[in-house]
Amino acid sequence: MNGVDAVGVLYGLEAIIVHNGWAISIVGITIVFIGLVALSALISQLHKLVALYDNPGKIKKIFASKSESVARPGPPIKHLVLTEAQKQVCRQYNLLAQTMDDVISLPKLLRMAELSGFKDPHTNINLLLKSGILCADEQGYFRWDEDIFIRTIS
Repeated sequence: MNGVDAVGVLYGLEAIIVHNGWAISIVGITIVFIGLVALSALISQLHKLVALYDNPGKIKKIFASKSESVARPGPPIKHLVLTEAQKQVCRQYNLLAQTMDDVISLPKLLRMAELSGFKDPHTNINLLLKSGILCADEQGYFRWDEDIFIRTIS
């Protein structure tokens, strides 16, 4: 007998082949495998969640250390010698900075420089940061250091 009875009903491997049984079983195996991998990854990291639950003060320490590392920029280069073109760029950005508040947001300064048609605004803002003209504060904003600006362009 070839897997078909007298009425025409399929049995055995022929029924599996005709009704996409192999594809269904492969999809089922894949779903189970992915679920087991996700479960094992969750279980392997569970000790970290339990440690945080036992010591909630540790969460504050983690976030405080990350915010401190962001708020501490590297020291500015003290004796940066600028070309005349770079000094002109500093003067242009000084005019933009004067239109802003006491604190300067770098994305806002960048957007204003792009709208004003300044060439290479990312490079020029980097120059201002390296020269120390733009100084970071603790809140993630920047301030225009007028003393360094005057010393740099003179």
